[in-house]
Amino acid sequence: MVNLKINGIALEVENGTTILDAARKINIKIPTLCYNPDLPPWAACGLCIVRMEGSPKMVRACTTPVAENMSVITHDAEIITVRRTVLELILSNHPNDCLQCPRNGNCELQTLAAEFGIRESPFRKVLNGLPVDDSNPAIILNPEKCIRCGRCVKVCQEMQNVWALEFLGRGIKGRIASAAGIPLGESPCIKCGQCAAHCPVGAIYERDDTIKVWAALQNPEVYPVVQIAPAVRVALAEEFGLKPGSLLTKQIYAALRRLGFKTVFDTNFSADLTIMEEGTELVKRLTEKAKGGKTDIPLITSCCPAWVDYMEKYYADMIPNFSTAKSPQQMMGAMIKAYWAAKAGLDPDKVYSVSVMPCTAKKWETKRNDDMKSAGHGYDVDIAITTRELARMIKQAGIEILKLPEEEADSPLGPYTGAGTIFGVTGGVMEAAVRSAYFLVTGKELQDVNFKSVRGIEGVKEAEVDFGNGTTIRIAVAHQMGNIADVLNRIRAARETGQESPYQFVEVMACRGGCVGGGGQPYGCTDAIRSQRTAGLYEDDVKSKYRCSHQNPFIKQVYDEFLGEPSGHKAHELLHTKYVERPLYLK
Repeated sequence: MVNLKINGIALEVENGTTILDAARKINIKIPTLCYNPDLPPWAACGLCIVRMEGSPKMVRACTTPVAENMSVITHDAEIITVRRTVLELILSNHPNDCLQCPRNGNCELQTLAAEFGIRESPFRKVLNGLPVDDSNPAIILNPEKCIRCGRCVKVCQEMQNVWALEFLGRGIKGRIASAAGIPLGESPCIKCGQCAAHCPVGAIYERDDTIKVWAALQNPEVYPVVQIAPAVRVALAEEFGLKPGSLLTKQIYAALRRLGFKTVFDTNFSADLTIMEEGTELVKRLTEKAKGGKTDIPLITSCCPAWVDYMEKYYADMIPNFSTAKSPQQMMGAMIKAYWAAKAGLDPDKVYSVSVMPCTAKKWETKRNDDMKSAGHGYDVDIAITTRELARMIKQAGIEILKLPEEEADSPLGPYTGAGTIFGVTGGVMEAAVRSAYFLVTGKELQDVNFKSVRGIEGVKEAEVDFGNGTTIRIAVAHQMGNIADVLNRIRAARETGQESPYQFVEVMACRGGCVGGGGQPYGCTDAIRSQRTAGLYEDDVKSKYRCSHQNPFIKQVYDEFLGEPSGHKAHELLHTKYVERPLYLK
């Protein structure tokens, strides 16, 4: 432990703690722009300067560790003047179009400029005239607004191991862009949106499709239907002043109807459907393997589109291991147009299917390949919007969501189990699959459905599942793309040396924490917020009447009435897909 003083306040912190973190422990805010708790500090912006008592020298608080008997001054007239000058220099190279910016009202630079009372700049405005890059189906890049904080580059390279973004140029001409300056849509980008989620300003943001949704809602010739993903229900409340993890599920249903959607379904239902298909696929592969047959083990989950994109680009040799089950979003889209429309007496060609997702990659997934047209009536999901986009629509419509009465989702594609709702967290897909796989293997229900060994924020979690009949499977759960390589390389190494795979089942999610930390969720996500959102989903799980996907009576109904059996012919036509190797750089 280290004893020090900050602004005359004595405190004790662990050795290695930075001045920035030490100050936060006693509720002293030191301004930053480049710092983010998800990333290693690298002192790029210079706003967090502080000095030692009795010394004129200034140091950067985000990278300077505390020392015994250190006495730190975080705020005085000189420090404030320097910080103001840094901000004025940044603003001299930044557009003044705040009213048109997607981050207006939620911009870290704008907030700091207001806090420092900056009304005029003493420096000449110098803009580089850089064009907006809208070549990516999910993310828009506006390099003119880049403040060169480096967060997006560090996220893309160090957190996600994708390397789609890089610094180009130096000094005032510096900017972020794809490597070699190619369009972002031609880069290795996997559309996860973590760059946008971590950007402090409006330099990177999700493609806004709300205008298309509004047009559909106002078009008397179409029938608008919507689905909401698991993680949306525990994050949307943050946009309306509630704490992270607050469950707003039934108010969201009500708000969607007030926006004009005629039918409201829940992606949790199709998460249950995914478990039936993926769980059956796992059991089939394990059974064939036990009989000495040739089958690809481990089975790797496929519900995360950013991970699918990454796998097709970086690990195409593992395509045979990928579950062919579509994501819950796409299964729901297929079921809406192929099953529900006829049941409701509607022309499926007039059904406009919208999804609300925590993920920017879902925008790309809707048109990933022709399997996304499996119902035969255009794309199964016509448009995907993020949690942030839905929040804007609700505000635009003047809907006070927190005052709405609770409403239910429509049947039969609305009711869900606890297993469906935990799809939104890392380990949740695995836990949900184990609950039903146990039943499929043994014919018995699990006595304790809480599989806690796959929960938590660690990057890679490993466990064994004993089905009690001589069958034990080894599993791995990985989230945040930078953590995935170790798991996959172990599988590759075993295969290359002719050894048995270290795992039989692997869950992968591209974003830290899983979908609760998705690239389309409310800004400002940290591990603390991820944990609160996660707790909200587990609360929803515990409160559910049914906790296992195979127990959902409406899942049984759609198989009896329409699909036949899990992994059967019709299910494969509508609910499964295929994968191809993709180049890292498009030509």
